[in-house]
Amino acid sequence: MTSMPVQGRDLLHGSGRADSEGDINLGEGRARWWAGQSDGVQAGLAEDSRYFLHQALSTPCLDLLESAQGSWLTSVSGARYLDFHGNSVHQLGHGHPKVVAAVQQQLADLPFAPRRYTHQVAIDCARTLAELAPGDLNRVLFAPGGSEVVSLWDAFHGASLDAISVGGEACFRAGMGPLMAGVERIPPPTRYRGVWYRGEGDDLHYADYLEYVIEKEGGVGAFIAEPIRNTDVQVPSRAYWQRVREICDRHKVLLIVDEIPNALGRTGHWFSFEEFGIEPDIICLGKGLGGGVVPFAALITRDRFNQAAAISLGHYTHEKSPIGCAAALATISTIREEGLLAKAQEDGRFIARELAAIAERHTLIGQVRGIGLLWALDLVVDHQSRTRNSQAAERLLYRCLELGLSFKVSQGNVIQLSPPLNIARADLVRAITILDRALSEIALSPKQEHHHD
Repeated sequence: MTSMPVQGRDLLHGSGRADSEGDINLGEGRARWWAGQSDGVQAGLAEDSRYFLHQALSTPCLDLLESAQGSWLTSVSGARYLDFHGNSVHQLGHGHPKVVAAVQQQLADLPFAPRRYTHQVAIDCARTLAELAPGDLNRVLFAPGGSEVVSLWDAFHGASLDAISVGGEACFRAGMGPLMAGVERIPPPTRYRGVWYRGEGDDLHYADYLEYVIEKEGGVGAFIAEPIRNTDVQVPSRAYWQRVREICDRHKVLLIVDEIPNALGRTGHWFSFEEFGIEPDIICLGKGLGGGVVPFAALITRDRFNQAAAISLGHYTHEKSPIGCAAALATISTIREEGLLAKAQEDGRFIARELAAIAERHTLIGQVRGIGLLWALDLVVDHQSRTRNSQAAERLLYRCLELGLSFKVSQGNVIQLSPPLNIARADLVRAITILDRALSEIALSPKQEHHHD
């Protein structure tokens, strides 16, 4: 058997653990999981660890994949996992035939367009996005990937240096710097452990604090936030976003919404901000825009902000990627043709009922929250203290993987569930059954204490 990568062993202890954002991938649970894989998988993972730069939220990897189709991932060992993570690119699952066919045709027709040239597929894609967006949001900028501002603590807006500077998760900034100046952060409108939250709909204090910072700081140009935070599924009230929009208007601050993980149907809407009845000034899209096949992102804004013609803004080699545009057009048309917005809303109601029933049976679950096909189980030590139960989350992750369900762990203790929009109802039931079984087994088994120096 192959031994665990040195990097994994060395960072099991101390500040190397990055469980505040993602899976506890450098903990003992990952080491045990890694050691239990087949010889072929271990050999592949060791080679991966040998040749790739290590990243705290990736290395050592979970498995060595052979294929991905629809809602399923398949390992070279034959293990199969329902993919309830997908890095938020799998609105249509993996390898959707319409997206693959569109990309294949585009590869044959026009695989690349040098900067300074355009083509009909790019024009059609820009027009389609402009038509999807509400109001006068009708100017588009494409990018190969999505990454003085006020942002929210704990928010993730990307892993490039500028995006890390804007984002609110400290684990991404640790040991990095100097970062981009001109960024202030304020508390997010969280409902379960929020510093000011007192009850349903009572999150307006968070919006008021935005205005306080704008007035105190002066010269604030923009406020950026996810309308619904993806990583641990925080859903503010409609009143909160209505107030934020009004504050930004009054102070002439641009409202930028990060829709990169949640747009294109995840919440049962084309854009998650539609749930709150607001219109932003700038929309950032990515991830699922490329149909789970091509890295592709876009920015949509208002015509009156088309004021940088003399500046090389968005000066990308793959500025108007033909295959990215083809994938995006195929993704949008497939969501329409298959009625996936309505399906996400219907599935969301089903999941809400099922997860509520599970929460009644398992005291590990402090709160269930979500919308459409984006859900979270917040695991706690007890309901009174609401102390995060990271140990239970780690054990649940690996038991569910053994049973065939893959998902993301956020904030160390939050089980984030985001299946493909076109997932079969039988597979939703299968996933919920796996969660229920794994939670029962964890509750009955002795606790495995983890010690970190």
